[in-house]
Amino acid sequence: MLSTTLISAAIAVFALVGMLIARAATRANTGTAADYYLGGGRLSGLVAGLSYGATTYSAFMLVVLIGLTYRGGVGALGFELIYFAGLSLLVIFAPRFWLAARKWGFISPAEMVGARYGSKGVARLMAVVALVFLLPYCTTQMAGIGLLLSGVTGGGISLVAAVVTGAVLAMLWTLLAGLRSVAWTDAAQAGVMLLSGLLAVGFAVAAIGGPGAFVDATIATHGKWLDLPGPGLWSLPTFAALALPWFFFAISNPQVSQRLFVARDFAAMRRMILWVLGFGFIFTLIAVIWGFAALQLVPGLENTALATPALLTSGAIPVPVAVLLIIGVLSAAISTLDSIALTVGSMVARDLMRRGASDARQVFAGRMVVVAVIVFAAAFAIDSARIVDQLAALSAAGLLVTVPPIIGAFFWRRGTAAGALACLAGGAMVAVWLSLVQGVSVFNPWLAVSVTAISSGLFVAVSLFTRPRPMALDFAGELRDDLARHNAW
Repeated sequence: MLSTTLISAAIAVFALVGMLIARAATRANTGTAADYYLGGGRLSGLVAGLSYGATTYSAFMLVVLIGLTYRGGVGALGFELIYFAGLSLLVIFAPRFWLAARKWGFISPAEMVGARYGSKGVARLMAVVALVFLLPYCTTQMAGIGLLLSGVTGGGISLVAAVVTGAVLAMLWTLLAGLRSVAWTDAAQAGVMLLSGLLAVGFAVAAIGGPGAFVDATIATHGKWLDLPGPGLWSLPTFAALALPWFFFAISNPQVSQRLFVARDFAAMRRMILWVLGFGFIFTLIAVIWGFAALQLVPGLENTALATPALLTSGAIPVPVAVLLIIGVLSAAISTLDSIALTVGSMVARDLMRRGASDARQVFAGRMVVVAVIVFAAAFAIDSARIVDQLAALSAAGLLVTVPPIIGAFFWRRGTAAGALACLAGGAMVAVWLSLVQGVSVFNPWLAVSVTAISSGLFVAVSLFTRPRPMALDFAGELRDDLARHNAW
């Protein structure tokens, strides 16, 4: 086990540096809602890209994906590469999101979709859906922090203390300067995540004998883990159940799609996409190789969510590198948690509050929501730490209901507010009913396929039988010239 004092000291240094960065970010604040939630739309491509990467490649990667690799082998790589392939959606949607936000002043993704269909009700319902299905994902981040810190210290840092630490840091960094402090700390944390991951994987592979010995040992002792469908976890239905929601993650999850509003210009937005793709590819390889290394160095784990703590305390990883990776996991979790809390806060302020609220009231409301979301996630994580993989996947499956109205907003003029409302309400009820009432597992494709089919069918069918509202915006027509000017698809 690692020294509780050493880990606590490292976290204290990490917290201090993060607070200094967040404090520096407050100096650029102007006090407007757009500034608090979007950093004034003035972020560079590098900061926006690293912030996006740190937000989307969360504790799920260094806790859950490693556990999935440990349990099922190379199928985890295929699953994550499906998500990585889904990032190609940014090439199509990022220019449209950015241009729409600049043209009409949108702050939240729900606000944008609601305006397209000319319905405040669509924006409100989309905000509610996001709130309901993002809370489990927040819980995943908290549980990841708790499992890691309690695991590497042998309980010296309790699950409760670890979760509270993550909650306090996420809350403070978000409350100080909103998106600007979140983005700046995210960018720094992304660097820690990559550096710590690369170092840890390098030492783990070296402990097995180097790259050649690592490959040979894996083939000799865990050959099944290199073949599909693997030793038992992965099958085609399970793969489909998990991969379908994650392919659309880039547009279905508002905490990342909102990042498409923040680049300072079109060129920065394009650079942001390149940074995200590069970061994502490297981090995916880190997580999967780390999982295979855990199979060799700490075999026989019953709770695979503890693979990372077990490997860090196995003696194969030098203590300084282990401590750095712990900070990397903490960074991954906090960057996702504060981004979700901030996005949900922006949706409450822009989409659920009464129209005409002042900037000060919108910022205040958002801050209250940030506190509430983080406190809820912390409380639930303490009781549900062992099911972090199912919580994350349930969140992704539920948010699939937002995909049809988002695609329709840009590519189907015939889509209507009634169709979007039916899609969001009907799909969300199906997701909740199947998962909570019928007990359908997130590993069962019936959940994701049913939610996708029913929400899409409702959107198309109801739209065909209703008319677009007079105040609905025409994104396809209004943005055509701007897209052509920037040579965007």
